[in-house]
Order: sequence, then structure tokens, then C-alpha cells
Amino acid sequence: MDLSIIIVNWNTCALLRDCLTSVFTGTEQLEAEVWVVDNGSTDGSLAMLAEEFPTVRLIANQENRGFAAANNQALAQATGRHVLLLNSDTVVHGSVLADAVSWLDVHPGAGILGPRILNADGSVQGSASAFPSLYRLARQTLALHKAEAPNAGLTRPHEAQVISGCAMFVRHAAMSQVGLLDEAFFFYGEETDWCRRFARAGWGVIWAPVGEITHFGGGSVRRLNHRRDVMLTEGTVRLHRKHHGIGAAMACYALLALFNASRAVGWAGMAGLRKPGASARARHFAGVVTDFAKAWPAEASR
Repeated sequence: MDLSIIIVNWNTCALLRDCLTSVFTGTEQLEAEVWVVDNGSTDGSLAMLAEEFPTVRLIANQENRGFAAANNQALAQATGRHVLLLNSDTVVHGSVLADAVSWLDVHPGAGILGPRILNADGSVQGSASAFPSLYRLARQTLALHKAEAPNAGLTRPHEAQVISGCAMFVRHAAMSQVGLLDEAFFFYGEETDWCRRFARAGWGVIWAPVGEITHFGGGSVRRLNHRRDVMLTEGTVRLHRKHHGIGAAMACYALLALFNASRAVGWAGMAGLRKPGASARARHFAGVVTDFAKAWPAEASR
């Protein structure tokens, strides 16, 4: 088996249909298997899969188990030489799947490969990034850190600290050495942790302009509102706790608390000046601040 493709779905029926249509077209040159792990969807996703994609290997959970745990269910059974973790809000183009498999076969030292990712408008999406260090978080809090797309415009492969989990190719042999995703991460941080573990084990974490995949973004998380940012914070704090200790985790938590509190106050002031859109942003950050206690990891990562 050349490639095992794993898609985690939670109430993204229409997006999942488009994603799978592109996947099956893109695997015509490969011996591949396609897994869908459904996290308790209630939008008709299961009925759509049964009717339109009966060959998909389906794992139907009764509840939302989170991104890492759901992927691990399929990773434990995948038989491909390589594995692709693919978001349901993506569309693969052309021969990107076959090209990525060929690239990995030619570069045996690479454990993780990130291909070129596009936004809906065709522009290049930042899909290779740096670890969210305390330095970077401090600059973000002080509004000194600009959004980055480190791979935008590059035409040659390069080492990366983090590859986006929206489309991540993984060498199965390397995964067998490093282990599965850490299920203590529910929704954010799991791919960052995995990339760091691969790198520490001596495997290359590489971004390369291998084909193109469009990532629309926000498929499942649109329903989460401010809870998305709370979970993002929890994942980031957990990363620091796992890799740098309790002191770093506390510093990370404090920095992100300051970031969200300052934005809540700032946008509230803008709302008082009747700046368009400020009231919605103020409510968003106020919600994050209200629920911020939930952002401290409940237990240590495994």
C-alpha cells in the first residue's frame, strides 16, 4: 500500500464530500486506502458516506474525541508506507498525492512532509512555521509580531519546525519509531508536538513545493467561537509544559492571559468609539478572558 489517507470529520458534510471527491480522483495512480474518522457528527455525514463513498474505511465515534485521538484510531490500523493526515476542509489538486509519495521515497531521511497549501483565492497559505516560543508570544502580545507565511514564495524544500496538520504526509516507518499523536492534546498543538518529536528522533521535518492542496479553513472550528481561542491557548500552554517544564508553561499562560485581556480592553474602547466590527471583537476577547481558567492543562501530556 502506497498511501493511507486519514480524514477526521465533525459536522462538515458538504466539505467532506468535496474533499473525498478530490482524493479519489487524486489516488488513481496509487495503491491507497482512505479512512474517515467521524467524531459524532449530526449533520448527515454518515449517511452521505454510506451512499456516496461506500469504499471509505469508516470509524464512527459516538462523541467528539478530538483531533489527535481520532487520527490515532486510524493510524493504528493504517497499512500504507506513508500516511496523509488531511483536513476535511481541503481539496487536493492534480498529482500531489502521487508526487508526495514519490518525494518521500526519494528522500528516506524525511519523516514528515508538508506540501504547498493554497488559500481559497489561490494565494499561498503559511503551512510551515516555528515553535510558539515565549519570545514569539511576547512579541505577539506587544503587537510586534506579524503573521508569517514562511514558505510563501519559496520554491525549494527546507527544514521546518512545524508543518500544518491540515495536510501532513508522514513516513510510516518513522511514525513506528516516534509513536502516535499525543492524545492529551484535544484540538490544537498535536501536530506541533509531533513535529518536535520527529525532529528530536533525527527525522527531517520538511516543507517542499510538492503539488498543491487548497485549505479553506475553519470547517469545524467555526462553531467554536471564542472557545477556539481557549483551546488554542490550552494547546500552546500544554506544549510548553511538556517540552520546557512547568515554569515555561506558567510564563506562556501569563503571556496569553495578558494578550487576551489587553485585546478585550482595547476593542471595548474601540467599540465605545463606534469603530465598525469592534463590538464583536470585544465580545470575543471578553469571552476568552471569562473562560481563561479552562486554558490551563488539566493533566500532563503523555
